[in-house]
Amino acid sequence: MTKAGEHMTYRHAAIPALAGGVVLTALLWWAGTSAHALHLPGATNVIGGPATADLEHWLAPWSYDPPSSTQLNGEASGGIGGEALVDSARYLSLYTTALQIRFGAVFAFFLLGALLLVRRLPPVRGGRGRTAAALLATWAWGVVAGTLAVAVSAPWMIAAGGHGSFRFLPRLAGVIGSGRQILVLAALVAAVVTVVAARVTAKETAPLPPAEVPARAARLAATVGTAVIAVSLMVLSYQSVAAALQTVSPNIGLLSEPGDLLRQWLLFGAWTDPAGTPLGDWLLYRAADVLLLVVVWWALRRLPALLTRATVPAMAVGAVCATVLGLLASQLLRMATDGTGLQWGLLHLAAGLGEGIPAALTWGLLAGVAAAVTLRLAGGRPKTTDATAPAQAPGQDPDQDIAEA
Repeated sequence: MTKAGEHMTYRHAAIPALAGGVVLTALLWWAGTSAHALHLPGATNVIGGPATADLEHWLAPWSYDPPSSTQLNGEASGGIGGEALVDSARYLSLYTTALQIRFGAVFAFFLLGALLLVRRLPPVRGGRGRTAAALLATWAWGVVAGTLAVAVSAPWMIAAGGHGSFRFLPRLAGVIGSGRQILVLAALVAAVVTVVAARVTAKETAPLPPAEVPARAARLAATVGTAVIAVSLMVLSYQSVAAALQTVSPNIGLLSEPGDLLRQWLLFGAWTDPAGTPLGDWLLYRAADVLLLVVVWWALRRLPALLTRATVPAMAVGAVCATVLGLLASQLLRMATDGTGLQWGLLHLAAGLGEGIPAALTWGLLAGVAAAVTLRLAGGRPKTTDATAPAQAPGQDPDQDIAEA
């Protein structure tokens, strides 16, 4: 009998992963090159001043238009000596290098993750939900890939501003959190292209037999993984703990003041008591956090049966994608329940979309590893059923509760 993992070879998975990576990189590049159109005289009259400012802020991290500090005869901070005239060509070169690294890293990170996801979540005939799972997971991974690319290129971007030695870690945290709104939209388009291409390349592939996972083991693994996410969401993000992390400031020169960076990579938000706020409003705001945990638990509960092989890397990447999806779902719920949407406009309301992706990456990896280890210890390795095997009579094994994908 052919193993389930052999239904999608690396050769078949590489084609859709490459297609999605090219589309994601091209869309972000196109969005960046379109930023200059916002400076045209008619842009403000057409879409309004606030909307123009929001779009310009969203597109700036992907634009080759240099900031004022890198332009000819620009000035930048010279550190202790104050402001000094700088050689703008050097800073412009650094800025261009940062963008080249950023776009190259987007393609590389997306390719690696999509290759694993398409191979372990192949959208083939008989997939029993794998197509939808592959689409959502690839979308989430595209957002993660863009965030990682921004983080990798951030040192060059900071140096291009002429003040790389001043509050480096807080500035690094600020750069990492930029450009995420456009990234969410571009990643969705790239995910659709990836899954469609995977369906085409897997057209001749035999249908996948259903995977079977003991339901008790799957529920236990999902609970353990969700508990890991809850540590950040409900414990570390509590107001007093979050404030302590924010104010961490060891005196170690360039790497001093890491509080902003720690908050970026460890916290999903901030929990506050309902003091001074009506209990109903507080519960409505916390409903978004509950939704995040529900999405993560449900995804981790289904993931072992959807994967062709529930390996630790596949579970870890899948848990990262589940956490990102839960985070996006919670943010969309907050947008829908926020009463200021009509007053400030949709673009202003969507400014928080994509926040917390670094924390989702950090805790999602830990949650995936914890879920994979729990699943293995509980004896819940997925098994591929053989359609030609004789069916087991009901009641022969009442202790084995099977959950199929």
